[in-house]
Amino acid sequence: MASNGEKGLIVSFGEMLIDFVPTESGVSLAEAPGFLKAPGGAPANVAIAVSRLGGRSAFVGKLGDDEFGHMLAGILRKNGVADQGINFDTGARTALAFVTLRADGDREFMFYRNPSADMLLRPDELNLDLIRSAKVFHYGSISLIVEPCRSAHLKAMEVAKEAGALLSYDPNLREPLWPSKEEAKTQIMSIWDKAEIIKVSDVELEFLTGSNKIDDDTAMSLWHPNLKLLLVTLGEKGCRYYTKSFKGSVDPFHVNAVDTTGAGDSFVGALLNQIVDDQSVLENEERLRKVLRFANACGAITTTKKGAIPALPSDAEVRSFLEGK
Repeated sequence: MASNGEKGLIVSFGEMLIDFVPTESGVSLAEAPGFLKAPGGAPANVAIAVSRLGGRSAFVGKLGDDEFGHMLAGILRKNGVADQGINFDTGARTALAFVTLRADGDREFMFYRNPSADMLLRPDELNLDLIRSAKVFHYGSISLIVEPCRSAHLKAMEVAKEAGALLSYDPNLREPLWPSKEEAKTQIMSIWDKAEIIKVSDVELEFLTGSNKIDDDTAMSLWHPNLKLLLVTLGEKGCRYYTKSFKGSVDPFHVNAVDTTGAGDSFVGALLNQIVDDQSVLENEERLRKVLRFANACGAITTTKKGAIPALPSDAEVRSFLEGK
């Protein structure tokens, strides 16, 4: 347990960027009449999701020493995320992504990262004291694409693990960023057996296993001996969970989805915040199901508003949403 009644710290590692979201849904980038800037980047979304729900979180990553970079750092601070792990790069810009919102609320991406600041984080720039103080260390796979960020990622993971943190991995596949599908799969899997909690979407499950069956056998083909919890999120169909001793599924909440951006990050943040100070939840199916129901609610609420960060719910919002169900 955390001392002095303080909650355990969840440290999120990776990229933070600006999504440019079209003002009109269901049109291509070329046809979009205009764009709204929305802060994004899965690890940063997770850190803010945790903080919104009353948890303690920190972000580790690199931003451009530009207006957008300082704006993003300000958004983290304003949302209660500790910023001692943020570095600024004077030679590279903050990453940008242009997002197409299809009519069904799903997304397509076009990235501007050549190279962007987040890719240039070096191992020697890591705030190791901050990383060592993490109870949970969470990361994705975008930080594995190129050096030096890849080495920084591996070092941060190793330091967190040595200090006793629980390692949480959401590959968050963004195919256009990888040189090839094969390379994406190889690198995503290269750190697979280190994580104790892994969350994949149904699309990522298909990508990583090569199977078009979203079933227990396919999911369990991704199991490894160090895993405590494997989660497969199924969008509007809820989620499935797998542990050493039990497995099952948790029903979704049906909402009017406007934008799915950040729903998975909201889900992950909610899960991590509920287990950071009591990992025994992972061994108790009844309690785990409650936690996943709460996480599903967070994901569902996040889809009802445009943009990821503005849509991440507070603890009170989730509880009132659940009371109404």
